[in-house]
Amino acid sequence: MSTSSDECIHGQIVAAVASTERKYKGVRRRKWGKWVSEIRVPGTPERLWLGSYATAEAAAVAHDVAIYCLRGNSSPQNLNFHPLQLPPGVGMRLSPRSVQRAASDAGLATDARLIDSRPAVVLHDYL
Repeated sequence: MSTSSDECIHGQIVAAVASTERKYKGVRRRKWGKWVSEIRVPGTPERLWLGSYATAEAAAVAHDVAIYCLRGNSSPQNLNFHPLQLPPGVGMRLSPRSVQRAASDAGLATDARLIDSRPAVVLHDYL
């Protein structure tokens, strides 16, 4: 992964965080505040659970990775973030379980980056 493409993706995610009203494809919010993502496996009625995340952006990244793995580069209009930055070793023709793992890993990594980049909350006023 190159630094400039990482910065580009991070910039897109930060811009998306600023827009709280943006809806992402394949992402929904649970009543208790967690963001979840799932996708249909092409050619079957089954759904593939992609995980539960602290941020909508992380769930959207998981969805994008799964879309690419299952459908290839032929459907960029179905992506939330373009260009897509794939984790190492991810490609097409993976088993549904491998797609699930790759998507979850990408989503969790995005959550970690976003949570680490948030400003720290000062608690001294509350103590």
